[in-house]
Amino acid sequence: MRRVQVFDVNETLLDLAALDPHFERIFGDAGVRAAWFNQMIQSALVATVTGVYRQFGTIGMAALEMTAERAGVELGDGDREAVAAQMRRLPAHPEVAGALRRLRDAGLRLAALTNSTEQVARAQLEHAGLIGSFDLVLSADAVQRLKPAPEPYRMAAERLGVAVGEVRLVAAHAWDVAGALGAGCAAAFVARPGRVLDPLAGRPEIVGADLGEVADAILAVDQDAHERP
Repeated sequence: MRRVQVFDVNETLLDLAALDPHFERIFGDAGVRAAWFNQMIQSALVATVTGVYRQFGTIGMAALEMTAERAGVELGDGDREAVAAQMRRLPAHPEVAGALRRLRDAGLRLAALTNSTEQVARAQLEHAGLIGSFDLVLSADAVQRLKPAPEPYRMAAERLGVAVGEVRLVAAHAWDVAGALGAGCAAAFVARPGRVLDPLAGRPEIVGADLGEVADAILAVDQDAHERP
C-alpha cells in the first residue's frame, strides 16, 4: 500500500489551454501552444542528459524563441512576459479539486513535484485553489536536475520521509511516468486527450482518462492492499 501520492503539476493538474489566446495572438494559431510545450520538454530533456542545468522557466522562454523562429514569427514586446505570467495563472482541470479531496479524505498524503521552481509552483497552485490539498510542494530545482532524471523522485521520497518504493507518481506525461518507474516509484498515468504511454517503458499500475478515474483506481488499489492478509 502506497500512502504517498506525488503529483506532477502542468497538464496533470492544470490546464495549459488557458495559454491558447496568447498563441493565437502571437502565431495566429492556438495549436502552436502544443508545439511550444513539446519543444520545452525536448529542451529540458537535452539539458538533463547533457548535465547543463537550466531552470524550467528559462527553458520555456528559450523554447518560445525557437518556436517563433521555426514559424518565421518575430516575438513582440511583452510576448515572453505574457506567456510566463499566464503560466502562473492556469486553471485546474474540472475534476482535479474533487479527486484530490477524495484522496485526502481517505487519509492519503499528497505532494506536488514539478520541474518549475517552487515559487512558480506555489503561485500556480494558489491561483488554481489547490495549494491546500498538498502536504508539500516540491521542485526539481532543489536538486538541479529536471524530471525524468531520478534525483527529483528520490528527493521527494526523502522529503516525505518514506522509501522511494512507497511513492506513487501521478502524471499525464509518459516521460514522467517512465522516470518515476526508473527511480523505483510506482506510477499512475492520467491519459488526457493526446497523451499516450511509451510502449518501450514500463507500464504503470494505474491508468485513467482523467484524475477522477485515477483517484478512484488509487483508492481501490490501496483498499485492496489494506484488506489483504
